[in-house]
Amino acid sequence: MQDPFNPDTRPRRKRHILLRIDSWIDSTVWNAGFRAAEIWEEITIFSRRFRARGWKKALFEIAGEGMNLGTAGFVLLLALALPAFEETKGNWRAQSDFAVTFLDRYGNEIGHRGIIHEDTVPIDELPDHLIKAVLATEDRRFFEHFGIDFLGLARAMNENARAGGVVQGGSTLTQQLAKNLFLTNERTIERKIKEAFLALWLEANLTKKEILRLYLDRAYMGGGTFGAAAAAQFYFGKDITDVNLAESAMLAGLFKAPARYAPHVNLPAARARANEVLSNLVQGGLMTEGQVIAARRNPATVIDRNEQTAPDFFLDWAFEEVQRIARPFAQHSLIVRTTIDLGLQAAAEEAVETGLRQYGESFRVRQGALVMMENGGAVRAMVGGRDYGESQFNRATRALRQPGSSFKVYTYSAAMESGMTPETVISDAPITWRGWSPQNYGRSYAGRVTLMTALAKSINTVPVRLAKETLGTERIAEMAKLMGVETPIRTDKTMPLGTSEVTVLDQATAYGVFPAGGFSSRRHGISQIMNYDGDILYDFGRDEPPAKQVLSEQAMASMNRILVTIPVSGTARRAALEGGIVSGGKTGTTQAYRDAWYIGFTGNYTTAVWFGNDDYTSTNNMTGGSLPGMTFKRLMDYAHQGIELRAIPAIENPLPAAGSETQTAAAAPADENALPALVRPRSLSSDVTRLLKAIGRRFNEAKPIDADGRVAALDGPPAKREQ
Repeated sequence: MQDPFNPDTRPRRKRHILLRIDSWIDSTVWNAGFRAAEIWEEITIFSRRFRARGWKKALFEIAGEGMNLGTAGFVLLLALALPAFEETKGNWRAQSDFAVTFLDRYGNEIGHRGIIHEDTVPIDELPDHLIKAVLATEDRRFFEHFGIDFLGLARAMNENARAGGVVQGGSTLTQQLAKNLFLTNERTIERKIKEAFLALWLEANLTKKEILRLYLDRAYMGGGTFGAAAAAQFYFGKDITDVNLAESAMLAGLFKAPARYAPHVNLPAARARANEVLSNLVQGGLMTEGQVIAARRNPATVIDRNEQTAPDFFLDWAFEEVQRIARPFAQHSLIVRTTIDLGLQAAAEEAVETGLRQYGESFRVRQGALVMMENGGAVRAMVGGRDYGESQFNRATRALRQPGSSFKVYTYSAAMESGMTPETVISDAPITWRGWSPQNYGRSYAGRVTLMTALAKSINTVPVRLAKETLGTERIAEMAKLMGVETPIRTDKTMPLGTSEVTVLDQATAYGVFPAGGFSSRRHGISQIMNYDGDILYDFGRDEPPAKQVLSEQAMASMNRILVTIPVSGTARRAALEGGIVSGGKTGTTQAYRDAWYIGFTGNYTTAVWFGNDDYTSTNNMTGGSLPGMTFKRLMDYAHQGIELRAIPAIENPLPAAGSETQTAAAAPADENALPALVRPRSLSSDVTRLLKAIGRRFNEAKPIDADGRVAALDGPPAKREQ
């Protein structure tokens, strides 16, 4: 018998307990595994009841793959939309805090932006027929969908397919508000994806009434007005609460195309559009024909106004600048004196439109943009597109386009800063950089050339060689930034040839360094901000830092010596100004002729011009020295009439006569900027043209009518008139 008090027997007792624990663990794990196997077998047997065979199996396989692809697609769309949600993190309602009256450089009132909250009419106080007219035309299922209306989209696709073109839009009112608040009018798939997700976000964070109120307050309504309340005052001279059904129908018709249906510009078209809105009210079941018949018979009349044109693209940009500058101010009801010169603005718009009308069809180009700055940085003119009413997307400040050879000035400026001169010789020969071999425009090489010749003839291999062997792309990007390019520059190997996108405003700013003597151009559109008591809250000359030296005097002088030869005998001879006025500049043409640029300057002004297509389709071989150069010349010839001409720093005036050794070496290919044959734009469709010709033939073939109204026979006495 073991003695429990004997220390020698205690270890054996401990071992016995450990064996029991081990046995319990083994049996428990085994039982758990066995039970799990039984459960899995039961699940498998149960699942066999749902096993599809035959055609059902194929159907489920397709559905399963569809779900997988749909999930992956949703994740992809969400990834694309994430950048848009960054806009919602800030105070996106802040625009409503500002009410700004804009003046031109001479103190004349030119427009308004922003909304005064106290004057905003609540939705419940708006006329019922106005709300119904807007919803019947823009979004009949507004109170039923969640931001995206798939039924409405399917209906629109069906109507468009039947009509053979786009006659109905599928965007909801919420999607249109998302575009107005956060996005631009740029027509891209990426923007549509962002628009859809932001519409869902708005529906989740705002009530339907708030969405409708914001839509009515923010939409562009033509005539430089934003919001239904401002449009009612502008067109009818009355408060929005007092408009009748006919006027409401006319206002509701403006949301689709304010430029086309603005009643002060085209009253018949506005009335026809209002009649469509009335039909929408009846078809949507919101009103009966008897309720709208009086509005059909008595269409709205508008205040007799002369067609007023406001520099709307400039005002949009200036309003953004005001919000940036005046955010800390206690007062947000402001009067702002801008730098715009309406005479130069009208000339700029006319220059762009004339070029597009004359050569738009020939070059297959539909859009243009322009920025003109007086040397010193004041923006005097801005053209953000062909028609603000059709598209409020500002191509001068927002569109990122490849600059092509016009980007080369930053490479050459960096080279001049490193000690090179226009007479420095470099090899124009084939070069390969990490598998990339750029070629010149004419597919030929000139051997050893000076930097002056290389830039004047826009040789491609030379800036690439400078970037690869001497400068590096980081140094070139830094030079562009110093000169005023605010868009981030990519530093890949193709960057020296202008593959990194910039804006027209960036280009005008950077080129303004050359006539400024190497100092930063200090671009600005706001000269003063005042409150309604007359207190000056901001003054550009007082509150902004002085210009900085960004190019040395030697580098600036070298660049100006090269750039002034380009309009004389380089790639921009069509941009040469009249009267012996000296100018400098550089052309730019991108791959497949998608973008064409000319940025030039005199001692007085710097102007950047761009032409291209919103959908990035190629033009008909349009180069920077053709339409952009001619548009530059048209505007600058006008701008320099009757003013004191200033000299370009380090440039003698006049230049050496054409045919000198330097200019002959810099001559460009004769046909590079050749103009295509003019093509008359079609103003009538082919169907209308055939109809008019048929009517003309019937008139020519018709028998004459005598004084008594009887149809006269061609031979013999007049025939008796038919009763």
